[in-house]
Amino acid sequence: MKPTAIITAASKGMGSATAHELAARGYNLVLMSRSADIHTFAETLADKTSVHDTSVHAVQGSVTDEQDLKRLVETAMDKFGRIDALVNNTGHPPKGKTLALSDNDWHTGFDLIFMSVIRLMRLVTPVMEQQQKGAIVNISSFAALEPSVERPVSSTMRAALANFTKLYAREYAHANIRMNSLLPGYVDSYNVTPETLATIPMGRVGTVEEVAKTIAFLLSDDAAFITGQNIIFDGGMTQRV
Repeated sequence: MKPTAIITAASKGMGSATAHELAARGYNLVLMSRSADIHTFAETLADKTSVHDTSVHAVQGSVTDEQDLKRLVETAMDKFGRIDALVNNTGHPPKGKTLALSDNDWHTGFDLIFMSVIRLMRLVTPVMEQQQKGAIVNISSFAALEPSVERPVSSTMRAALANFTKLYAREYAHANIRMNSLLPGYVDSYNVTPETLATIPMGRVGTVEEVAKTIAFLLSDDAAFITGQNIIFDGGMTQRV
């Protein structure tokens, strides 16, 4: 039976690359994005990977809207009757000086980065429990472990997600449900200055294709004993032990 994966924020960047990678590996996909282009993207991806007999469906919506998340999960169950993998991906929260950010800025980041995952896990976990198998990867950021003064909201909320990853993984390991977070540094979907590039020991940014292959590994049975991990993906940039 072909596995089914849900990917959020799937229309561009790391989400798009992950959709291409999983489709090429034979997953059926249900993709979400706020952009209306998600439907065209899904159709194009299905045509491109038709040799794999992959079915791709799209839901336009926001990860911060609980009803949109319900539609996303319902679409997966209606179309395929199962959910084997989930890739939690989001956009970026507000940036600014820590104390200059408004309450609304902090609440926006909380909903976008943290509560979006909580709400989706409430919907997806019962399905995976019944299957006695499932794998989740949260696309986060190196800022979860190495906070950035330029991105205080992101750094704080991703640290919370890092801890949730460990808590969830421990609680649901008995049901053979795994959760890991991937913490990218700078990748080629960002504009990176020469000064930033100089801080990366490998002398280059990562590629979204490399991110996607790492996610595919973490979702696969090859990673069946890996859970509750926050995995740095940054070319050696961070110094955390």
